[in-house]
Parts: sequence; structure tokens; C-alpha cells
Amino acid sequence: MMPHNDPDLPIDWQTVSEAIRQTLAEEADAIMAIAGRDLQATHDAVEMLYRCSGRIIVTGMGKMGAIARKCSATFCSTGTPAIFLHPGEALHGDLGIVTSEDVLLVLSYSGETDEVNSLIPFMRRQNVPVIALTGNAESQLAQHAQVTLDIRIAREADPISLAPTCSTTVALAVCDALAVALMRIRGFTREQFAIYHPGGSLGRKLLLTVQDLMVSGEQLPIVNRSTSLRASIVVISQKALGAVFVVDEANRLIGIFTDGDLRRALESQENPLSCPIEQLMTADPHSINHEALAVEALRIMEEKSITVLPVLDHGRLIGAIHIHPLIHAGLA
Repeated sequence: MMPHNDPDLPIDWQTVSEAIRQTLAEEADAIMAIAGRDLQATHDAVEMLYRCSGRIIVTGMGKMGAIARKCSATFCSTGTPAIFLHPGEALHGDLGIVTSEDVLLVLSYSGETDEVNSLIPFMRRQNVPVIALTGNAESQLAQHAQVTLDIRIAREADPISLAPTCSTTVALAVCDALAVALMRIRGFTREQFAIYHPGGSLGRKLLLTVQDLMVSGEQLPIVNRSTSLRASIVVISQKALGAVFVVDEANRLIGIFTDGDLRRALESQENPLSCPIEQLMTADPHSINHEALAVEALRIMEEKSITVLPVLDHGRLIGAIHIHPLIHAGLA
């Protein structure tokens, strides 16, 4: 029977605060207690995972099964192919996903979970090596695993030391440590991480290039050096980028004229409308290569307090990027 919650009973917030503090402290202590435990076994596990030419099959039952699912997801997102295998479903046909190229990573604190240990004979027949994360080095699981990582804890964090708290936290931390070790061995980069997370903010920041967001062709506001200010203003209005780009005969960028430059020209000269734009433009403006990351264009705009950048390919103007598409892409 579930305990009854009395809505009229006042909550002792001091007790609540102490329970939270103590739980976090005990789980942190449990992690630190295993940090230097049996490093050779940890090295063996990392090497086995690194040399695996197939996938890491991660399994566990109950609360450890939930940790195993997260472990599998972490491996996948950091460049190590992995899949979660539910031990109960495995015994009813899902073992078909396992090949002799794989490695089985088993999470079982007791090491005596029937559904988990029932997988071991199949793995031995398939010559699939087994890595065990268990708190019982004398268990059946530990005895049949090629590598055993000892995750035993002094106690769980709950008052009666029964609810999986410290044990699952330690298992999660060990799985994270294995994934990070593999990342470091492989030299896994931010760009590679973004490839596996194309829908996330980091993926957008690292995968979008200037060319993906720039305007080009007929949308480009282009004038030559002899174009009058009056005609240039018409182009600025038509193209709606807040600027015109001044190019030479080879389409090389030689200058830019913006809305801000227009205000300054009208303030400083009595009748500038007939002046050639070359006399009023900003020469050698900031620009960016078309293959650069979009986030780099945003950095330049923020640093220089500008809202549009010409895009070049070997000095020739091929496009322009405005700050608005960068914002809409979630980069700002």
C-alpha cells in the first residue's frame, strides 16, 4: 500500500532541505569512491569498446535498464555506434540484432538478474565479449564477463538504503566516463558532435554556412564605381538589404555604401546626389568567404556593429548575408 499524503500536514522544509543536500552529497561521494578503483579493468573495457568493429549492445533490467538506455544514447551521440537491448525482449526474438562483431555491455547491480544472465550463453555461442557493470564481483554475471567494472557502493541514498539512487548514479557516471574516454581516444570534435545533432542548437551553429543563408544573383544590390548616389539609393530601396556593393569590371568588391553612409553624406555635403558612389563609399569593407560558418558571420557583425556582410569567393562578390536570417536560424 502506498503511503498516504495528508494535504493538511505542514511540510518541514528544514527536513526537505537536509534530505536534498544529503542525497546529493552521498551520490557525489559514491562516484568519487570508485574514481580510482581497478583502473586496469577500466582500461580493458575502454580498449574492448574502442576495438569493437560492430556496435555496443547495452542491456539492463529495471532501473539499470533506464540507465542502459541513456548509456546507449550517449555512445551514439559521441561517435560510438550503440543500441539498447531489453533483456526480456531479447529472449523472445530480439537477439537477432546481435552479431559476432558486437560487444555486450551489461548493467546489473546484483549481477544475479535472471533476464540479464539468460543472455550470457547466447553471447558465448556467438563469441560476443561481455563487459559487466556490477556491484557484486562474486555474482554469476561477473564470473562470466570478460571484463568486470566494480560499481559497488556503501549504501543507497534513501533512508532505508533500498531505492536505487547511489547505485544508478554510479552506473550512469561510469557509462559517461567510458563514452568520454572513447571521445578523447578518437579525437571527437565539436563538428562531429554537430553532425549527430543536426536538429539542435549546436548543430545549427556548426553546420550552417554563409552560403546556406546568403542572398545572391538578382537579389544582390550591386553598382559600379561611377554610379551616382541618386541611382545607388534606388538600388538600396529595391534590394532591401540596407546597402549597395561597389564592384569593378571583374566583379571584385571595392566598397560598400550603407543607409548609415547615406545619412552621413546628406549631413556633410550640400548636394551629394549627383556624386559618383566611389567618392562616398567605404573602401575595403569587412567581408566573409562563402564557405565560412554562419556563426562566424554573426560574430563579425556583432563585433563590428554592422548588419550586412558581402560574401566573396576569391575576391569576387557572389552574395551577401544579413543579420536577420542569422537570427531566424537561431544563431543569435
